Amino acid sequence: MERVVERVAVTGAEAVANAMRQIEPDVVAAYPITPQTPIVEYFARFVADGVVRTEMIPVESEHSAMSAVVGAAAAGARAMTATSANGLALMHEIVYIAASYRLPIVMPVVNRALSGPINIHCDHSDAMAERDSGWIQLFAETNQEAYDFTILAVRLAEHEDVRLPVMVNLDGFILSHGVEPVEFYPDELVKKFVGELKPMYPLLDTEHPVTWGPLDLYDYYFEHKRQQIEAMENVKKVFPEIAKEFEETFGRKYWFVEPYRMEDAEHVMVALGSTNSTIKYVVDELREEGYKVGSLKIWMFRPFPKEQLQELLNGRKSVVVLDRAVSFGAEAPLYEAVKSALYEVAARPMLGSYVYGLGGRDIKPEHIRKAFEDAINGNLIADEQRYLGLRE
Repeated sequence: MERVVERVAVTGAEAVANAMRQIEPDVVAAYPITPQTPIVEYFARFVADGVVRTEMIPVESEHSAMSAVVGAAAAGARAMTATSANGLALMHEIVYIAASYRLPIVMPVVNRALSGPINIHCDHSDAMAERDSGWIQLFAETNQEAYDFTILAVRLAEHEDVRLPVMVNLDGFILSHGVEPVEFYPDELVKKFVGELKPMYPLLDTEHPVTWGPLDLYDYYFEHKRQQIEAMENVKKVFPEIAKEFEETFGRKYWFVEPYRMEDAEHVMVALGSTNSTIKYVVDELREEGYKVGSLKIWMFRPFPKEQLQELLNGRKSVVVLDRAVSFGAEAPLYEAVKSALYEVAARPMLGSYVYGLGGRDIKPEHIRKAFEDAINGNLIADEQRYLGLRE
């Protein structure tokens, strides 16, 4: 099938909604919440216009949205929803159930600060609150990645060795409402790539009745959690296979992480999401000034790519980690994970933790340059959390 892409300028929300249109899930249940709302609006229009045959369920809350897609997925349907921040928090109980039932639900999460005080702008506190829920978590830097990951996530979630739900994280307003060029792949090519869902133990298979959601006390609960752990470990084997097929089909390469100008970098910055574009800009500036710097973007936060970080960061002079979330009373989530991963490497780099952008606060090139300058000057303390763009 010929690969003819359509290059259009769209918001991240429209890009994700178009991926959902091409996937054409059987069921979408959703409740609007800023800044996720335009994803649902765009997709609802596709349903209303008869572009897709999806059963759209407008519900009264996010708790009901996740409950509805859990029911649909258990019945044997390909099911999706989307949410943000407090909506994701309201789903929390059912988010765990979706993962525990090994249901391959795909959910774009438009990242937004969690209250309070109330705030509708971007940070990663919503995604970090669910990091241990058993969902695979992907983070997009651009609208193209948000579109691509929504497609790729279907294959990853439904793989027989995985069967876990996937969150596709994109930064609220920065990506969801920001316009960028995106290459849309042909509808038929996307449909061929995602293929037909092969349900496992569907409730609608009445000739083979099964029970979902029984009481699971100390006699089997532990074993079921162990199976979830195994499924998450399998992602590390399955994801490269699917990513390779994605590259062969659509021409775009993905991995667990994206190294940028890392070949001889002595000082490396690690981050999630759209901020990586600004980091790359500063890396280019500092390279022109003769500094050996690079960056490492984390595409997949869960499962955490420990082995890839150890391979790429062992022996560097310093590693600076930027977090758009905090963990009260502990180290910031991404920094904590990176620091733990580097404990066993032969030549540990100097480490620094920087929190930035909470509640949508701008992260500017001068902030990133300041963190790089601290690293270059040897001014990092592993147990000290610093802040970028904060009035103190």
